[in-house]
Amino acid sequence: MQTHNGGGSHGLRFIGLDDTSGGNNCPMVWKDDADGSIVLQGWEVTDPAELAQLRERSPLPDSEKVIRLPKRMIPYLLEACAE
Repeated sequence: MQTHNGGGSHGLRFIGLDDTSGGNNCPMVWKDDADGSIVLQGWEVTDPAELAQLRERSPLPDSEKVIRLPKRMIPYLLEACAE
């Protein structure tokens, strides 16, 4: 895993990336310094059964995507949430 806490454009600050992804630079965790939200890049969930299960709880608008992050990304999520 790779981290860099430098500034980014548009107020996004890079928290970390999974460097075991074979050079695809994914998944990644960013933090929006303007509003404190977390921005994630991960693998899009496309399995119809999983999407159906998610839709049982809440509709999935066209403007949203469901992504998957591996467990090894939890430290980055905790870091982003702790700030």
